[in-house]
Amino acid sequence: MTAIDMDRRTLSDATPLTVPMDSAPATPASDCAVALRDVDIAFGRNVKAALALSDEGLTRDEIRRRTDVLMGTFKVSLDVRPGEICVLMGLSGSGKSTVLRAINGLNKVARGAVLVRHRGEPVDVTRCRAATLREVRLNTVSMVFQQFGLLPWRSVRDNVGFGLELRGVPAAERNRTVDEKLAMVGLESWADKMVQELSGGMQQRVGLARAFATDADILLMDEPFSALDPLIRDKLQDDLLELQRRLNKTIVFVSHDLSEALKLGNRIAIMEGGHVVQYGTPSDIVLRPANAYVAEFVKHMNPLEVFDSGAVMTPASALRRDGDAVILDGSGEVRLRLDRAERPVSAEIRGREMPLGRVDGSGAGGGETPGVVVAPVDLPLRAAIDLRLRSPYPIVFVDDLGRLAGLCDHGEIYRGLLQNP
Repeated sequence: MTAIDMDRRTLSDATPLTVPMDSAPATPASDCAVALRDVDIAFGRNVKAALALSDEGLTRDEIRRRTDVLMGTFKVSLDVRPGEICVLMGLSGSGKSTVLRAINGLNKVARGAVLVRHRGEPVDVTRCRAATLREVRLNTVSMVFQQFGLLPWRSVRDNVGFGLELRGVPAAERNRTVDEKLAMVGLESWADKMVQELSGGMQQRVGLARAFATDADILLMDEPFSALDPLIRDKLQDDLLELQRRLNKTIVFVSHDLSEALKLGNRIAIMEGGHVVQYGTPSDIVLRPANAYVAEFVKHMNPLEVFDSGAVMTPASALRRDGDAVILDGSGEVRLRLDRAERPVSAEIRGREMPLGRVDGSGAGGGETPGVVVAPVDLPLRAAIDLRLRSPYPIVFVDDLGRLAGLCDHGEIYRGLLQNP
């Protein structure tokens, strides 16, 4: 196989991904933005012997004692879908930054594959040509560092445009892009300042603007907010989520803060000693911890920060029905009419037909409606509580196709808050 053929081999030709200790099926490999397959990373000279001991099941400490090789990861397999935020979470030394740095080839992989979708084709960054890896780094993958990684002898504008400059983008086009990204992070008036004139939070915004300026599809973020004060960190987390709603990038985010991971992550990989011990959604992690290590992490979490409504609702299959209507209350006076595709179309309240109120994924749009409200099933529980307070009737939840998914009333909310994972 030639180097070019190796770069262009399809994800579907490879063995399907397996996700450790997660009951949910893995995303089909052809749909991944980033896919890690059985990735072993080792630091030291006698790597072959260390891998052999790893295959025998020896621990990281035992392998290091015998070979003087540090195993950074053990057969890590992950799938990251386009447009999602995947958080690598764990204590110091768990291997999360080691995995992150393998995605753009900064850490050498001893065994396994790291597949990155570059210009519509999967590229294995562990085996591709140096020129291809350089293209991936310039055009597809951008990185935001914990310590900002800014060039102190350059202005804010020149720092943000540095990646574009390396790419050879003309100055006029580069400045237009830089101005746009600085406005996006609220720093347009600081463009000509030197970076040392900015506070820590502002410097981190410069790092974000620089990453977004390259228009890379994949962003790697290595504990970017951990050195900041709590209030600044919380604000930048909100800013990142807002930017993500607008730009829909694929983000792999390293954190040692569980609250941050649960707030940001569509899915979270919990790491311990170089292993991924659980990979799933925030509610999966909190409701169904895979082992005692994960359970210890999550035992003090506030469910309002974690659960979506799907975790507490009564599913559609358990609701009472009368013909094409679903009974929403104990008396049978509140009914929901469905079409043939199981999509809610109207409500009937004490014999009177009424239109449905609709809200978005944040809970906005319902208003003080006198009728039945329909919301997406992934509505955060906090938003569901507020919505139920504004409506006299249970909330109806629908899936991505608009089909009835379930029902949430006060009873479901109370049970969700009282759950003890």
